[in-house]
Amino acid sequence: MISGVDVRDRQVRARYTADTVTVYQAYPPEIAVPALAAGRFVAPFKRGRMTWIKPSFLWMMYRCGWASKPGQERVLAVEIRRSGFEWALAAAGLSHFDRSVYPDRAAWTRRVQTSPVRVQWDPERSLRLGPLPYRSLQVGLSGEAVDRYLDEWIVAITEVTGLAHAIRDRLVAGDDAGAAALLPTERAYPLPAEIGAVIGADPSGAADGGSP
Repeated sequence: MISGVDVRDRQVRARYTADTVTVYQAYPPEIAVPALAAGRFVAPFKRGRMTWIKPSFLWMMYRCGWASKPGQERVLAVEIRRSGFEWALAAAGLSHFDRSVYPDRAAWTRRVQTSPVRVQWDPERSLRLGPLPYRSLQVGLSGEAVDRYLDEWIVAITEVTGLAHAIRDRLVAGDDAGAAALLPTERAYPLPAEIGAVIGADPSGAADGGSP
């Protein structure tokens, strides 16, 4: 659920506190169960692969099919430090060339080749997972960014698979209002303007940095 947000096309929206921001990932049980037990990602999680984090709960639900797709049966809410999240965005290169961000394709190519972080803007999703006319942030971490994510940024990992199923069940029953009431509240994230420029974000419109 988006709360108190003047929604813009490329706007970072998330559940956040003064110190942390929540992102979502979906994994098979063999990765999710050890992560929940340890409070961090451990083997068989592989550091050498790019891992994507998503601040939008509904985009995560679209991607994992309400925790029903093979290999994405367990959905995790990962609370990370805002300082780490902002470091990732400041270091990012866009997945696709955007002339409003880069002076030319050569500059974009250089950025992508040297950055450990990818950012892309995909259509945000509705309660029933249809595309909306504004974008949702996806952040891909590799190399140094994965190491920082695993070793420095994670504050807590919580399973939200049951929540995903509860919302889906209400939708199947035709109770859209009941389903919407269960959604985590997401607000415009107060992203510093200089970081927003790196990822081609619109101004957040958020005035505070406090608790949800």
